[in-house]
Amino acid sequence: MPTIPSGDLQLKKMPADTQRLYERIAQKLATGIARGEYKVGQRLPSERELAQAFSVSRPTVREAIIALELDRLVEVRVGSGVYVTNTEPPGGKAGATDIGPFELLEARRSIEGEVCALAASRIDDSQLEELASLLNEMRNENEHDVMASEDADRRFHELIAAATQNSGMIAVVKMLWDARTRSPQSRSLSAKVRATGVKPRIDEHTAILKALRQRDADGARAAMREHLTRVIDALLKATEVQELERARQQIAEQRKRYSLGSK
Repeated sequence: MPTIPSGDLQLKKMPADTQRLYERIAQKLATGIARGEYKVGQRLPSERELAQAFSVSRPTVREAIIALELDRLVEVRVGSGVYVTNTEPPGGKAGATDIGPFELLEARRSIEGEVCALAASRIDDSQLEELASLLNEMRNENEHDVMASEDADRRFHELIAAATQNSGMIAVVKMLWDARTRSPQSRSLSAKVRATGVKPRIDEHTAILKALRQRDADGARAAMREHLTRVIDALLKATEVQELERARQQIAEQRKRYSLGSK
């Protein structure tokens, strides 16, 4: 089983700086790879083990792995694990990093929930009809062009922000969506999950629209937060790496159960 060198456990002792948490973890792992602590062809410790070692969430570890993958230091093999492919980035230096996809969704869940609550008290009938039209566009494009559906999804969320009549909220929501487009890590994750068939969820957007139609601020907040929580869950599920240890443990448990059942 891959081990985590003791030097990698010093994350919390590092001085505070402007680096994002996932960047710091990615840097520690990249340093370990460069030093030969993780050799080319070797499988990294599991996501669970890394999360425990660094005292962070598994989404944060996954963001770090995405950064290493973009630098071509590791390869994610679904059903097996994450394997080292190079000791340093082929280009000679690490690529650009930006806001992580899961931290972005966490921010959106908090901010857009409140945006939706305020919009419920200020939205007008024409904006409600436009939201219904965008919902139909998402539904139709899900069958033909997922990227077009995702564009309608963005316009749906930005229209809700516009309904608040609050220029600060409008600017923040636009900034969050721009960050999703700009971030190499977010773009990489979006491509991965799109390939697995993940699409904008019509039922969740319908629940948001229903609460807005009812001018129900609490319901609108809850519907938006529930929607973005489910988005996080869907992205985690779509990018899950089933490590061999887990598969072997499940097989062993099944064998034990069947063995006991035959006695």
